Amino acid sequence: MIRWLCILCIAFISKLGISQSAIDIPIENGNIHVTTYGVGKPILIINGGPGMNSEGFAFLAQELGKTHLAILYDQRGTGQSTISRVNSETMTMDLMVSDIEAIRKYFGFKDWMVLGHSFGGMLASYYLKKHPERLSGLILSGSGGFNLSITRNLNLLSRLSENERDSLDYWNRQISHGDTSYQARYNRGKYLAPAYVYDKKHAPVIAERLTQGNRTINSLIWQNIRAINFDCSEAYKNFEKPVLIIQGKQDVMGDNIAKEAYNLLPNSTLIFMDNCAHYGWLEQPITYFSSINQFLATL
Repeated sequence: MIRWLCILCIAFISKLGISQSAIDIPIENGNIHVTTYGVGKPILIINGGPGMNSEGFAFLAQELGKTHLAILYDQRGTGQSTISRVNSETMTMDLMVSDIEAIRKYFGFKDWMVLGHSFGGMLASYYLKKHPERLSGLILSGSGGFNLSITRNLNLLSRLSENERDSLDYWNRQISHGDTSYQARYNRGKYLAPAYVYDKKHAPVIAERLTQGNRTINSLIWQNIRAINFDCSEAYKNFEKPVLIIQGKQDVMGDNIAKEAYNLLPNSTLIFMDNCAHYGWLEQPITYFSSINQFLATL
């Protein structure tokens, strides 16, 4: 189903006259698969996860590709990006930052705009900490934050009904007992997806997205995030380039992460979208894209 959706997306892009190309950029013991949309000033899109490919972000890249060169990539070990070994040595935040730099250097950009969504916002923040001079600006979309507060405060189960929690528990047990079938993964996603949406009509899209996660990579990256005591607050304070923080009022992330980021970043704008949870481009596309386009137009 996803493959057919991708084919339809490519046809749609062609009709709009938006150019698209795919490349593989070599890294040590693997490659990073990159797809670009449009032309113009570059904007890198970092998807959520960790351990998820970039397929669910194609629509976002297509929209931004109408005015910019939108760059979408599969994070190491996901999608069409390969790595010879998946372990605690190859799955680190520092290496994920080095992958981003490999993309930038391949294209020869002195600096670029970066948009990070969910975990992608955490990775974008860590990139800011390591290479602030390479950012012309930053967009934090439903970001997981700039420190470890998400590991203490995020409670997905609180957003689910009793039936959804029980069903999720059942399918988690099935998977932990070795059932890695699509049916098991989709049913797990089906009962977890409502935590991420305001309007449950969008839940099937998120359920499909949740089937794509690599649980081993997810676990290894979170292990590394804790090991490095992830904290970008000082980097935020010293970053004077423009930042857009955009998030749904009903996002499972809560509003503290966005508000604290806004207070730390000296040149930031904060936008909350009502009747919207974790995926602004699904639930409030007009507000989401108009806010981003207005922000980008000022740079």
